[in-house]
Amino acid sequence: MSLADLTLDRWRSLDPEAAGRLAHEAAAQVGGRVVLLDAVGHLGGTLHRVRIEREKRKFALVPGGTVRLGFDLDAWEPTPAQVADFAESVDEGYGYGHEDLKAYLADVLSPPRTRALATVLMAVEDEALTESAADMPAALAAHGLRMPGADEWEHACGAGAGTLFRWGNECPLDEPSYGNGRVRHEPNAFGLHIAYDSYGTELSADPTAVHGGDGGEAVCGGYGDLLAWLPLATANRNPYAAEFTYGPDGEGMYEEFSTRPVLSLR
Repeated sequence: MSLADLTLDRWRSLDPEAAGRLAHEAAAQVGGRVVLLDAVGHLGGTLHRVRIEREKRKFALVPGGTVRLGFDLDAWEPTPAQVADFAESVDEGYGYGHEDLKAYLADVLSPPRTRALATVLMAVEDEALTESAADMPAALAAHGLRMPGADEWEHACGAGAGTLFRWGNECPLDEPSYGNGRVRHEPNAFGLHIAYDSYGTELSADPTAVHGGDGGEAVCGGYGDLLAWLPLATANRNPYAAEFTYGPDGEGMYEEFSTRPVLSLR
């Protein structure tokens, strides 16, 4: 079996010794070294986490396979606090014209679906763009890297959880969606520092989406507490933020955006 074909279910079933062998095989493929191999509780079981260092970057192993993506609005009910907070935002003229929270989420979140994804190594930390979005693929390719696909980013963030946020369906509305909040800065199940600050704007290979933040638009605009947290939702594609980012107004601001380099495995 090739490493690229390793599935998340198979990865979860391995004993520590077998997981360690695959981790070192992945490191050897990319000319790196394993710097962390541990395990965490995950979806009622155990998930091995691998961190590999290559050319001063640290990468996490993100197992793929046929995975579920998107957010199932039909299976979710907002809390009364979330409904009330969104209603306050609507009263202030926010919500992109939607008066119902689920209708708003249907507009900004990706729909439920399944995708077949390869296992990859993904950078633990996002990195500021050094070129325009159009030129970044070539800049990364010079180092054997690439930008993540939008589906890859979403899978890497949620790690199969299926909840609104990578940590669950609720967010602390009495705390800011930026800064040093604990829940956002803990590594996710794969060991990535991801979806941690609404002032961030991560780009993938899909120009119709941005991830992990909206550049602080909702916070600075006073949109409301829930709307300030929703850019951190796993399936949030931020189509309105993407329109700005990839449009003429965002073209000269590329250093304000980031991406998460990926190493493909074979």
